[in-house]
Amino acid sequence: MALTKAGLDGRTACNCLHFAAAVEVLESTPDPDEAVIRETLSPELSANSFGRRMTLLSPYRVLDLTDDRGNLAGFILARLGAEVIAVEPPGGSPVRRLGPFDSKGHSLVHSPYARGKKSVELDIATPAGASALRQLAADADVLIESGAPGEMASLGLGPEALAEINPALVVASISPFGQTGPKAGWAATDLTVWAAGGPMHMCGDEDRAPLQIGVPQAFLHAAGQAAAAVTLALVERNQSGLGQHIDISAQAVAMNSTMSSVLCSLVGAPLTLRGGGGIRSGPIRLRVVYPASDGYVSFTHVFGAAIGPATARMMQLVHEAGFCDAATASKDWVQYGMALGDGSETLEEFERIKECVAAFTAAHTKDELFALALEHRLLLAPVATTADVADSEQLASRDYWDIVDGERYPGHWMKPEPTDGSADRVAEVGEHNDEVLAGQRKPAVSAPSVAAATERPLAGLKVLDFMWAVAGPTVSRLLADAGATVIRVESSVRLDAVRTFLPFINNEPGPENGATFNNMNAGKLGITLNPGTAAGREVAEDLVRWADVVCESYTPRIMASWGLDYESICEINPSVVMLSSCLFGQTGPLADYAGYGNLSGALAGFYNITGWSDRAPVGPYGAITDYTSPHPATASLLAAIDHQRRTGEGRYLDFSQAEASIHFIAPAVLEYLRNGKVVGGVGNASNHFCPHGVFPAAGDDRWVAVVAQDDAAWQSLAGLIGCAGLADLPLPERLVRREELEAAVSAWTGELDEAQVERQCQAAGIAAHRVQNSPELTVDPQLEHRNHWVEVPHATHGTTVIEAPRFSMSRSQVWPEVAGPALGEHLYEVLTDHLGYDGDRIAELAAAEAFD
Repeated sequence: MALTKAGLDGRTACNCLHFAAAVEVLESTPDPDEAVIRETLSPELSANSFGRRMTLLSPYRVLDLTDDRGNLAGFILARLGAEVIAVEPPGGSPVRRLGPFDSKGHSLVHSPYARGKKSVELDIATPAGASALRQLAADADVLIESGAPGEMASLGLGPEALAEINPALVVASISPFGQTGPKAGWAATDLTVWAAGGPMHMCGDEDRAPLQIGVPQAFLHAAGQAAAAVTLALVERNQSGLGQHIDISAQAVAMNSTMSSVLCSLVGAPLTLRGGGGIRSGPIRLRVVYPASDGYVSFTHVFGAAIGPATARMMQLVHEAGFCDAATASKDWVQYGMALGDGSETLEEFERIKECVAAFTAAHTKDELFALALEHRLLLAPVATTADVADSEQLASRDYWDIVDGERYPGHWMKPEPTDGSADRVAEVGEHNDEVLAGQRKPAVSAPSVAAATERPLAGLKVLDFMWAVAGPTVSRLLADAGATVIRVESSVRLDAVRTFLPFINNEPGPENGATFNNMNAGKLGITLNPGTAAGREVAEDLVRWADVVCESYTPRIMASWGLDYESICEINPSVVMLSSCLFGQTGPLADYAGYGNLSGALAGFYNITGWSDRAPVGPYGAITDYTSPHPATASLLAAIDHQRRTGEGRYLDFSQAEASIHFIAPAVLEYLRNGKVVGGVGNASNHFCPHGVFPAAGDDRWVAVVAQDDAAWQSLAGLIGCAGLADLPLPERLVRREELEAAVSAWTGELDEAQVERQCQAAGIAAHRVQNSPELTVDPQLEHRNHWVEVPHATHGTTVIEAPRFSMSRSQVWPEVAGPALGEHLYEVLTDHLGYDGDRIAELAAAEAFD
């Protein structure tokens, strides 16, 4: 037989995922015949060779002690192949008792994030339970917890105590504000943390209170960040042999969902303010939600070099349909923002134009408008309901949904993955006690006898970065913070869109003035290159040879047009790890749909669940999937890097922003899949707490989020608001009387300033926090304690301010040292120092138009 295990090479070996699966099957087959091998190597069957989850983290055991403040972290790690053991208190995690429920009584808040985990029931508050956990920790690789700061230490189970038992253990702590600092002990809920982080102030109608997203987000984002930080610590541990403690602040993670608008006050830009289905910046109101005849669509009605051409195409259609005249349609949509700024175009005229667009969209269905968007490359997407998400042709084409016990759940966020999700069922409470507590294992690494020197965890890693806009650069920014050498490839002809996004330094538009660009690309080396020329492709191929990792976030046709698709890259560098991140993945009818996170957010269901029940949906602030998707993307990429370093194997990660982001609203999606209920906007209401809302404080547009997080908090709040006679109302009765009780809270808060409300509530153990925007965040004492605002060198401004990472590590340095690069700033350095070109070679390449 000509084809043997030793003979699996060339293009077959180039597909590292496929090759690894084939070897697994061949090694388990005593004497495979050629038919077996051909079946094994069949592209149609290759995705089914791995089990339900990927195997990148298969050597690791994770102890998951979280509740709803962190359970997504363990789920992400389980999907990447780790053995995750949920350590539940007697009777099971309290999340199991949070509604809504399916017909079998299973919590739709618990089940989407509990799948694929084993369950051990332990009372760690007792000596016997604490002892059992210590034994588990001695054998584990990771422990994730989301208790109050100091709670684990009070049980003798803090990071220091666990490190004595197992120096290789990685411990991740998720908390509202971090483990130390003036707010570390504050009472908090998801709503108050979201208020503390900034995105709430930018979401909602300007004549009403700022809004939450329909599914609570703050701790899901924090848990996603925890999963990424844990995988980073595992990569580092395989160098040093040591674990460490990771401190994740949910407030700091929530700030990422403002797309750097939290920097406005620090860079001299006007504030970003909520404006219904859009935003306000200075006097300009940008609208992104428009009516359709059967619902709503999101249209990115913005200007500038990156987006203006798409706006022009939309306005031409509006004109052709008779909803505006030719003069309106033919305005300079690239420079239109400048015209509004200098007064040559009036704000009243812009309002008229938006009404023309609204009349056009209202005359068409969502499907008709989306068909036009696909045909004409418009930045428009339907505002999908959860029913639309469940029926998505794109998701079906990628075999997205997990089928567990005959029921659908949100599934993979990467290809290839298999179709049978039976391994991802939800365990019964304590189902694995006997198996886990009786078993013995060793951590995947042995701790060294002498501690390794503290260093940046990805020092020496080489990354070639073709990322674009926000979601992708957020991933590679963390790699740079962690010490990787990241070479970012750009074009001076077709600017990265994020260079044209608000806020601008000193409110002056320009490619070097984008605060978001500087923030998302801190620490990277910047070059300009044109891979569309033969000379530019030669340079790109040399960079591929240099790199350990290649990451890109274009639509699939772009990299292929340059001859830089994975198959081509892998022929150049077979051990490379490559991440392709786009809105909908590399396959399916929407694979080539280009756009931003606001559009995939609309299609993934975020917009319809955010708003008021009596008004049109407003959607979350900005490009929501640009904030959700980087967490699982980063965790997946770091897991592949860890696997590469352990095995020498490369990987290809076909990552879909929308598929990953649906997990962040999984309870709402399951409400439809299980109960047939389409979730819409409910303002700031909650079925788990009451009162639970955002209430006015004294002053203009001043607001405070206040939540009675339990009966004791309600009793205290009832006294503060003059309703002491209602202090004994249980939660079900409070929910029935929600409007009455929240009106009383509103009347009380309206007489006080934000600080007074915070102070009185926190003193009484009630969760409360002012709704912050950039001015409040820049002087927040908790952020000052965490050194969140970082002044760094900048090529054209001398210095500028960016944000710190959202977590800290006890041994490793993860920190930015310089702002994002100017266009082509490091081209000569990269060509000479990293590629070894001499002056003659560089001159030849320049003459051949290699550098864009």
